[in-house]
Amino acid sequence: MRLPWLGKSRKAGRIPSSAVIYHTEIIADILVPERAEHVRFFSRKVVRAGRLRAFNNKDFRELLLAAFYLGVAAVLPASRWAAICSRVSGLRLKRHMRKDFPRYSVATRAVLGNGIDAQKQFRGLLSASHRRRLLFATHLVGGRWSPDIRLEGLEGLQAALQRGHGAIIWCDQFAAQTVIGKRALYEAGIEAHQLSVSAHGISDSKFGLRFLNPPIVRVENRFLKSRIVFDRNDAYQVTGRIQKILSNNGVVLITNTVHAGSTFTEAGIGENGWTHLASSPTNFAARGKAALFSMSTFETDPFRQYRAVVSPELVPTSAQTGEPATRVGGAKNMALQAEYILLKRDRLLEALKLYPEQMMVWSGQDRFTERPENALPDDGGS
Repeated sequence: MRLPWLGKSRKAGRIPSSAVIYHTEIIADILVPERAEHVRFFSRKVVRAGRLRAFNNKDFRELLLAAFYLGVAAVLPASRWAAICSRVSGLRLKRHMRKDFPRYSVATRAVLGNGIDAQKQFRGLLSASHRRRLLFATHLVGGRWSPDIRLEGLEGLQAALQRGHGAIIWCDQFAAQTVIGKRALYEAGIEAHQLSVSAHGISDSKFGLRFLNPPIVRVENRFLKSRIVFDRNDAYQVTGRIQKILSNNGVVLITNTVHAGSTFTEAGIGENGWTHLASSPTNFAARGKAALFSMSTFETDPFRQYRAVVSPELVPTSAQTGEPATRVGGAKNMALQAEYILLKRDRLLEALKLYPEQMMVWSGQDRFTERPENALPDDGGS
């Protein structure tokens, strides 16, 4: 998962904009009557694939940071880790405040209001991103580190699995989710399958895919039953595999990243912000009988205590009333999906208000169609 505004290349102008790479259009604008809100659905097709670079200027920095945090994890006690991450995150603070903070400030205030301390929150995000790096290092090094991880909502998930139709856990992009969220489920006896992409990790260059990303994937795979890699050229095979897992009463983790699929959604959030949510979890839930849950993982005391929170099952009003329109054999039901989207949005907003400095991706103040060059929604991999 990459921070959307950090570590951008100085040569970014040479890379085609998303408006050139993708053709995106609105396919539906669905009103949810009970909420008096609209959910907008977009389709996206690749028209010009981006060029994969051999090496980018953040790869060297990430390599140095990885080596540094491996040393920290191997040599220093856990009691010093948080302070080290905080100090290292401040080394490039002036640059981040100049180049990245203005956009972050607008995005977060659009969601949480003008009363927040955006600078303090931004510095917290920088520290959280470094703690995330150290989390991977601690699992690679091994040792006696054993944090207190509290999993909430397990009973609801287990009750849904007793129905025998599987479950989808829709994960938010908080800094601790990638490792600790998976670990919490694994230690509770939940064997989960992760929907992912081939470029998952911290770099999308050839060097990063070969050397930087594999250690991250290996750490995550310790806590997974399997990883389902999304391929745009073979989406039907991926869909079939997920449906088979769910029909066998399995659990599928889907991170709220929108770049992998061919569709995504947009809904209002907070004061006057907009968030972009994946459509694939709602599609699977609307087409079948799988239960849908939201999940957020928080640091309550860095490297000591964590909360992994699985929400109560997301059940749209139309499904509760048993209206026949809630299931349309095999076809996408956008009205039902829109209800799921707003339920997920509500859970996301609750989590953001608790630990906003740990959220790695913020959508912003402007609607997607009002953004310059129709820039793609920010996301960070899965």
